[in-house]
Amino acid sequence: ADEGEIVCLLGPSGCGKTTLLRIVAGLETADSGTVTFDGRPHEGVPVHRRGVGLMFQDYALVPHKDVTANVAFGLRMQALSRQSVEDRVSEMLDLVGMRGYEGRRVYDLSGGEQQRVALARSLAPGPRLLMLDEPLGSLDRALREDLMNELRAILKRVGVTSIYVTHDQQEAFAASDRVIIMRQGCVVQQGTPHDVYFQPASPWVARFLGLSNLVPGRIVAIQPGPDGGTTTVVRTPLGELALRGLERFGLDQEVTVLIRPEAARLPGEHPAEGECVIEGIVRGCSFRGSQTRLDVHHSADVDLVFEVASGGLRLPGPGEPIALALRSEAISVLAEESRDQTASD
Repeated sequence: ADEGEIVCLLGPSGCGKTTLLRIVAGLETADSGTVTFDGRPHEGVPVHRRGVGLMFQDYALVPHKDVTANVAFGLRMQALSRQSVEDRVSEMLDLVGMRGYEGRRVYDLSGGEQQRVALARSLAPGPRLLMLDEPLGSLDRALREDLMNELRAILKRVGVTSIYVTHDQQEAFAASDRVIIMRQGCVVQQGTPHDVYFQPASPWVARFLGLSNLVPGRIVAIQPGPDGGTTTVVRTPLGELALRGLERFGLDQEVTVLIRPEAARLPGEHPAEGECVIEGIVRGCSFRGSQTRLDVHHSADVDLVFEVASGGLRLPGPGEPIALALRSEAISVLAEESRDQTASD
């Protein structure tokens, strides 16, 4: 990780995220490979000398102590004066929005308040690297939503380099500068949240990110474009899609087409350039404010999920036919996974 960067290790349970975090922290020993800090190997360096702060899902707070004692815990080993400790505790409680809670017992706090105290305690000693293992995992969804962006803002304000473990895609995208996706102990993709979402490395990554609109395709034509590029025609069960920027694929190649949920809109009288109109039957319709989720069954026996702007128009309900225009810029083409990769899950 670069200095001040927030890196999220994202993957399903059992893929090795927490194990990797514990190896970096010095709590476990790797079977192979090395851990380096600032270019220097850290084999044999004890945990308390690595300059690492740790924050766990269960917070690991001392329940019978008050907030001040919990935040000051790591400072006691730094041979600081009493006044320096008090000043640092006050600074950290200000940072996490907990000023005024100094004398409160931990068991009197809500889950969100305990999470803030645990973060303050982890940051108080001034670690070079902060490691967070599912820090929001024990909170309910509403509280987690509230704290996601706030946690990122606090880490950025402090400027501490952070490694953040989670299995929640939304949490990873909201909190991180860079996402590292793991599968069965291996890194399968890394990049900015934007790059990972808009160009998954494989169908498996797309499915893991909750992108379920995946259909098989074949490259049937590669044609010169008006600006010197090429237009690639992909034949799918939904029809033929004319897409740009697919120079890495060859004629007659088998591919997987990813249609992101925001790709669809209700077509006007004439589709825009690059749009493909598909027809199907609405299986489900769920209003979600500015967006409406549509579950659509295509005649090629393909089920698709879209999120379309609610607007003021009436959308077809369950059992009714619907026509949708697909925007080409919200469609990605992925290399087909090998049988070995598919069978391993």
